Amino acid sequence: MKAHTKETQDTMTPEKSLLFLKEGNQRFQDNLKANRNLLEQVNDTSEGQFPFATILSCIDSRVSAELVFDQGLGDIFSIRIAGNFVNEDILGSMEFGCKLAGTKLIVVLGHTSCGAIKGACDHARLGNLTALINKIEPAVEAVVEPADENLRNSKNLDFVDEVSAKNVEITINNIRTLSPILAEMEEKGEIKIVGAMYNISTGAVDFY
Repeated sequence: MKAHTKETQDTMTPEKSLLFLKEGNQRFQDNLKANRNLLEQVNDTSEGQFPFATILSCIDSRVSAELVFDQGLGDIFSIRIAGNFVNEDILGSMEFGCKLAGTKLIVVLGHTSCGAIKGACDHARLGNLTALINKIEPAVEAVVEPADENLRNSKNLDFVDEVSAKNVEITINNIRTLSPILAEMEEKGEIKIVGAMYNISTGAVDFY
């Protein structure tokens, strides 16, 4: 499989980009990687890059977007931060990826058993991590069940995963609210903004 060129990027639509990621994740689950010569892709992308998707995911070492979607060099912009939320810098990176570099799809990728989400569920406080946790805690408050405080912590993995999914939803809403550029591109059908959850036990990505 070759690296994307300007010509192949131009053929990509938001729908086709999403399909590429779904197919890539299926290959990952089946342990059937696409045939790539990465050194050849290094050479092919040395004078330019033409990715088709921008993916915001967690820093979790088990959730590398390039691997779980079976993509090569030059295929995706990968933005990673614990808890996969957005701030001004990440929004700027997304705007660059879509408006200037031509990606057709933004994916906010959460995952099961997320450590940052667990920290938010437990209202952890530790140095600079405190400010990061504060940005995720609205997702904890937005999940109303269970009401029993004894079940609203990191020991309840079902609750953790519900919060993780809610955090993806909130992040997508924040992208649309805080970036008029990306919101307008989505309204015009130039890009799609979608959420997804990666299951660390199965390797499957569920889009929604």
